[in-house]
Amino acid sequence: MKLTALLGGQTLSDHTLYRHLADSIVRWLAGFVMAAIAGVVYGLFAGWWRPLESATYSIIHILQLIPGLAWIPVAILVFGIGETATVFMITMTAFPPVAINVLNGVKRLDTTFVRAAQMMGAGQITMLFKVLLPGAMPSIISGLRIGLGNGWRVLVAAEMIVGAGTGLGYSIIQARWTLDYASAFACLCVICVIGLLIEHLVFNPLEKRTVERWSLQREE
Repeated sequence: MKLTALLGGQTLSDHTLYRHLADSIVRWLAGFVMAAIAGVVYGLFAGWWRPLESATYSIIHILQLIPGLAWIPVAILVFGIGETATVFMITMTAFPPVAINVLNGVKRLDTTFVRAAQMMGAGQITMLFKVLLPGAMPSIISGLRIGLGNGWRVLVAAEMIVGAGTGLGYSIIQARWTLDYASAFACLCVICVIGLLIEHLVFNPLEKRTVERWSLQREE
């Protein structure tokens, strides 16, 4: 099988499958980490401070409506062809679902907990880390899950167009030009496996631990 040969070290577009996979994961994580940090911070503050939500939510919603591939011309115009353009597209695609889910999670927080914390003299820092953050944690996980998936999909598309010579997306598009459909299919299998591993090894345990740690009800 072609996948077995690639796993054994056979080169694909001048590099091994492991090099393509490693470069894709680095780009993916770079864009996603920036989107996750920005989305969680925005969601917490906008959900707690309503004037910020009123002033900015429309912008976040508009970003949510823009398809990931639509950022390609902007990425090329601003950053040119290469790593930065790919990371930019991942960040812009992953940020809105994280921000929206976190914001909604804070807004749905039971006001009883907020009032109890305020009556006990909780300061802003305590309110943030002891009330808002754990209360919104199921929504945070949901937002991160969606953002991570969105970022992974746009990564592959970005590498096909603005890639820098490595990556799974780059390998797939090169396989098309050489009619190496077996290699393209092998890359698709790797993409699916990575997505499943992230879901089952990261998000499922994280969700379970969050529910157990904070005694929260799992969202339906």
